[in-house]
Amino acid sequence: MTLFMQGDPIFMGILTLILLITIALAVYHGLGLSKAQEVDLLVWKSKIDLVKSVGLFGLIFGIFSELLGLYSAFAAIHEWGKVSPGILAAGIKTSMITTIYGVLIGLIGYGLWFGLQSSLRQKAHQL
Repeated sequence: MTLFMQGDPIFMGILTLILLITIALAVYHGLGLSKAQEVDLLVWKSKIDLVKSVGLFGLIFGIFSELLGLYSAFAAIHEWGKVSPGILAAGIKTSMITTIYGVLIGLIGYGLWFGLQSSLRQKAHQL
């Protein structure tokens, strides 16, 4: 919870929403694929690719959030003048929280996408 608050609750909340959407899409399409009687590869591939795309959006949004945080930090440094290296390092560390979370979301999205792709290939070979 501390990292959530340090990483800016608005950006971390949006990233959490993206994570939940990624997982929900993967579960929804995974259950749909397991129950499907016929498999249209193009249709299912586009559904499954949506999981990867949303996860990738989480990664990009995390990087964007870090850039906004760095911009704000550098603007404050410019306004204050000299800043100690410790304060600068703490600011950079804090700005990286959203990037790390975004990368985690991207990895989860790609992992789920890979698993769904594997399931689609197995389902296609069964039918």
